[in-house]
Order: sequence, then C-alpha cells, then structure tokens
Amino acid sequence: MDRRSLIKNAGIAGVLAAGVAPAVHAQAAVRWRLASSFPKSLDTIFGAAEVFAKAVKAMSGGKFEISVHSAGELMPAFGVVDGVQQGTVEACHTAPYYFFGKDETFALGCAIPFGLNSRQMSAWMYEGNGLKLMREFYGKYNIVNFPGGNTGSQMGGWYRKEIKSLKDIKGLKMRIGGFGGKVLERIGGVPQNIPGGEIYQALEKGTIDAAEWVGPYDDLKLGFNKVAPFYYYPGWWEGGPQLDFFINNKAFDALTPENKAIVEAAAAQAHGEMQAKYDAKNPGALKQLVGAGTKLRPFPTDVMNAAFKESMALYDELSAKNENWKKIYADYSKFRAEQNLWFRFTEATFDRFMQAQKL
Repeated sequence: MDRRSLIKNAGIAGVLAAGVAPAVHAQAAVRWRLASSFPKSLDTIFGAAEVFAKAVKAMSGGKFEISVHSAGELMPAFGVVDGVQQGTVEACHTAPYYFFGKDETFALGCAIPFGLNSRQMSAWMYEGNGLKLMREFYGKYNIVNFPGGNTGSQMGGWYRKEIKSLKDIKGLKMRIGGFGGKVLERIGGVPQNIPGGEIYQALEKGTIDAAEWVGPYDDLKLGFNKVAPFYYYPGWWEGGPQLDFFINNKAFDALTPENKAIVEAAAAQAHGEMQAKYDAKNPGALKQLVGAGTKLRPFPTDVMNAAFKESMALYDELSAKNENWKKIYADYSKFRAEQNLWFRFTEATFDRFMQAQKL
C-alpha cells in the first residue's frame, strides 16, 4: 500500500498505529542583511529599518531575521542601491532620490520640488499607479520596492547668512539631498550631496554655506543650530519625501508566500510609524531650537517663485529626453493636480483656520 492510500483509507489514527509519520514541511530559516543610508543616531529615520526588522521577526515567529546596518558599516550611504542590485545585501533602506544620478526617475519615488505631500504620496503609491509604475522602473535595477516611511514636509535648512532675496542664493554652496539640487543650481546655488553624518563638519568648517537635512527633531540631534543661525522654511524640494525598502528581486522571489506577505506588512508598519514619530517629535524640538536662539525665517517670495518656475521647466525638459521620467511623471503630475484641487477645499482651508487660532 502506498503512502497516499494508507492516509486516505486508514485516517490519521491508522497512520500513527502503522508507524508512518505524516509529512511536515518545516519552513526554513531566512537570514537577511539590510544596509541603511542613515546613521544609527537618528532614531526616527534609521529607526524605521529597525521597526521593519523587528516586525518581520515577530510575525515569522523568529524564523525570518533581518540584521540592520547603519551607513558605512557594510557599504557607503550612497552605495546601497548597488549593493542590492548586485545581491551583496538582500535589502536596503534609503531615500530613492539620492540616486537620481543613475536616472532622474529615482526622484519620483521619493520627492521632487513642489511635488506631492506625504499623504498624497501614500495615496499615489497605494491607491494610484505609483507603486506599479515605480516597480516597473526599479525592476531594471533588480529591485522590488516597498514604501518605508515619510518624514512629512521638511524644513528649508540652515544658513550661515540671512537669505533676503533671490540674489543671496547666487553662489551659495548648500548641502541639499538628491533632486532638489538640480533646481537650486538653476536659481544660482551650488548643490553639494553629502551624507547626513558628514554635514555638521562641512557646515562648521565653512566648506558649505548652508545645509538641509529633515526637520527640527533630527536637526537638533545633529547640532546644526550651533554652526548656522538662520533656519528657513518650507523645504520646497521635499513636500513629502518617501523612504523605501529596496529588496533584491531574487531574494524576494525566493521567499515563501507567507514571508512575502510578512515583508509587505512590516514595511507598511514602518511606513506609518516613521511619520508619526516625526509629527510627534518635531514641535517640541522646534521650540527648543528657537529658545536657544535659532532665527526662524520664511523663504522670500522671489526665491519660491523662481524655484517653482525652474522646477516646472526642468520637468518639461526631462520629459522630452528621458522616457522613464516621461511615463511616470505624466501619471504623477495628473495625480498631483487632482490632489491639489481636493486639498485646497479641505485640508488647506481647515489648517489655515486652525493655525490662526490661539490654542
């Protein structure tokens, strides 16, 4: 009698009585390494990868573990995409716009000047065509992406000298993340792409004149207020920058369906928690900075207008020469227009009223 007939005819009791054990397929343990683009000291942005790894381990009952490594530990902050693409590590956590030098389209998966805010970005990703379109693009780099956090709208950075008009941008050497530097350059600035852990020294030594990172909570930790007195807003180049978990496609494809679902759920948890942390921690940090003497300033109107004009011109130019950009930006810009119309009547009006009240 073969094994299947025995189980069918005798039932489990008969099988056990006959001394034949049923087949049990134990799920093999999975061990991954994740390279972050961020220093461990930043519990908000680096911490999202730790939230992700902890959730994966918990949901898998400890059978799927991911070790998280800070920038420079396994590879440089800006080397993580190459690491995932080549399979040196299974995953990374980064800001996609850092890699616009490979293709400007990377920026659309994170933030572009005068783009979507954080809620709109999540809406485009999960309910619009964002995730589908970006996955098609990242597939060319052997990458499967999952949204992995958002900082919310960022500040406009720290300046050693006051910015009174557009002419003060001329020749300004500024550390600015990713794609925003293209627009800064078009309005006269000199962009510098420097990892987060190296910004303070560059600003302190005067190697750069200005620097932006994220917002009050991180900026206070990094001590930028000690070396530059003027703090500008808003970060027009980052209305809602999304971080991503990039996973090597072969590593992801090798997972069981259960583990793939765990990765997706854990990434979604990290995605939501990151912005919640920033929203909760930034107000108190801003009060501390102002209390310590930080000079808070809005960007002059001519700076904002010039940056907007040059941003739109840049996007038209890219659409004319980069097919990857053209395809995705067409969908992105349509979604942005619809979201802008909706928020004008609801979120923005409510926010303006509330912010005028004494609470």
